[in-house]
Amino acid sequence: MRAAPTILHLDMDAFFAAAEQAAKPSLRGKPVVVGGLGPRGVVATASYEARRFGVHSAMPMGQARRLAPNAAYLVPRFAFYRSISEQVMELLGRLSPLVEPLSLDEAFVDLEAGGVADDSASARAAGEKLRTDILATTGLAGSVGLAGSKMIAKIASEEAKPDGLVLIEPGTERELLGPRSVRILPGVGPATGEHLRRAGMTTVADLVEAGEDELVRLLGRAHGTSLHRMARGYDDRAVVAERDAKSVSVEDTFDVDLHDRVRIRVEAERLAERCVGRLRASGHSGRTIVLKVRRYDFSTLTRSETLRGPTDDPGVVREAVGRLLGAVDTTGGVRLLGVGVSGLADFTQEDLFAQAEARAEEAAEAGAVSGEPEKDEGVESAGGDERGGPGAPGAGAGAVGGDAVEAASGSVERHWAPGHDVRHTVYGPGWVQGSGVGRVTVRFEEPGSAPGRVRTFAVDDPDLVPGEPLPLVGRGPE
Repeated sequence: MRAAPTILHLDMDAFFAAAEQAAKPSLRGKPVVVGGLGPRGVVATASYEARRFGVHSAMPMGQARRLAPNAAYLVPRFAFYRSISEQVMELLGRLSPLVEPLSLDEAFVDLEAGGVADDSASARAAGEKLRTDILATTGLAGSVGLAGSKMIAKIASEEAKPDGLVLIEPGTERELLGPRSVRILPGVGPATGEHLRRAGMTTVADLVEAGEDELVRLLGRAHGTSLHRMARGYDDRAVVAERDAKSVSVEDTFDVDLHDRVRIRVEAERLAERCVGRLRASGHSGRTIVLKVRRYDFSTLTRSETLRGPTDDPGVVREAVGRLLGAVDTTGGVRLLGVGVSGLADFTQEDLFAQAEARAEEAAEAGAVSGEPEKDEGVESAGGDERGGPGAPGAGAGAVGGDAVEAASGSVERHWAPGHDVRHTVYGPGWVQGSGVGRVTVRFEEPGSAPGRVRTFAVDDPDLVPGEPLPLVGRGPE
């Protein structure tokens, strides 16, 4: 615990939805929901306008549509959000060398380590300047919490929402926490909260009064001791600049259960490719390959295989996933597949590459003899990354906007996802409002323009092509 509120927690307000509103002038001030648009999609982020209707993150998309039928429903654009996040993280890095990102839109900063704050006044000034700089650079709002510990700083930023700053003076933690629900403390989820409620503890003050021994009896040594310390306002965790990744994973939830064994294998192999792409982007390799299968009855199976050494070779990972899948009963259907790599390292085992090349040569020779293709290209995934994490293509949204998917007939059909960027040779940049029955509706506007006009085209119009996200326009102080 610190004597001055020099730990800052930044949380960007309704980040995905706010970024879409800033990029699309016609959506400003209107309800916007970002997430998977398929039957099993979930809400990733809802704008504050949509939240007034009761829509919130992790809600099934079908329920969100019933609550807010007139909202704009968009597929996530993670590359776009990541570019904005990089701008924000750069601003945080100017404050201190100790920045601990928690996600694309959230981070802790040690202001004391950066020499920009050593008391309440200087901490508040740094926080207000940060909010101003973020607005000027990205046009988006962020809420800031300042306190003497990470736990209290995060609580403060939650109280500051939306678009505010709250500073909690060190020494006032117990007074602040006492009347709050036990759910406000880190590590107290619905199950633990219910367990404590049955024991007669619903507020943080109840936990303090119960004492450490009683919490240890109820929750075990580690959790009980930690919870009692936090209930009294103690949190001495440091801001850590580098957080080592323990694993890399991707997963897809499918709009319709997969029953065909070949299709399931194709999807698993696609996930393996995506996972390796993410693994390489992080600069790692890994030894343990993990397959996750959620079946039609919501039962979830996890299988893993540990290699002799770390690898980032897609062929090695694909083959391991294939072996793991062969040991899983998929009778009845599969609703979710996931592939992960753990046991990360920053090097690869060369002999694994040699093995992969040998297997590739053998497969090529077999293909030449049999006349069969070397690789089954399959069809585009029916779902996106369920978590909506960085790099995921669309959170259960179906085919990604602008992608060409080969139909069974051999013809190529183009699919356009709501919210994705396009460019027309005559009308310029725009974004997809919707598509269906062979048509796609596009609104032509840019981040700094007035709300644009809407036009409709055939989905295969040669003048309409996928576009790149345009940079946001900073707004400056208001």
